[in-house]
Amino acid sequence: MESTDPELDRIRMLKMMQMRSDIGQKETKIKVQVYSTNSCPYCHLAKQYLKQKNVEFEEIDVASDPKSAQFMFSSTGQMGVPQINIGGNWVIGFDRAKIDALLSLD
Repeated sequence: MESTDPELDRIRMLKMMQMRSDIGQKETKIKVQVYSTNSCPYCHLAKQYLKQKNVEFEEIDVASDPKSAQFMFSSTGQMGVPQINIGGNWVIGFDRAKIDALLSLD
């Protein structure tokens, strides 16, 4: 199935290239970090989704961690949450399609 979203197509292509380069190498886990706040409903949905998919992640509460909030903003230029860093690739908001593509869940 071909996507009409060029960003998703790019992510899928990068994942395919990564999978080809990983052939014969030991599988490594992708580091996943969820930048969120306790009062954010979409943050709760994103974390619940990752748990349902059995994805291990580090939860970072930017409301109580100003240094992490600054890192998030300097990395993406965005202050809204959730923001999810998947192996160095940022997902702004709770975007299931991008999360699935980056984690090869689709």
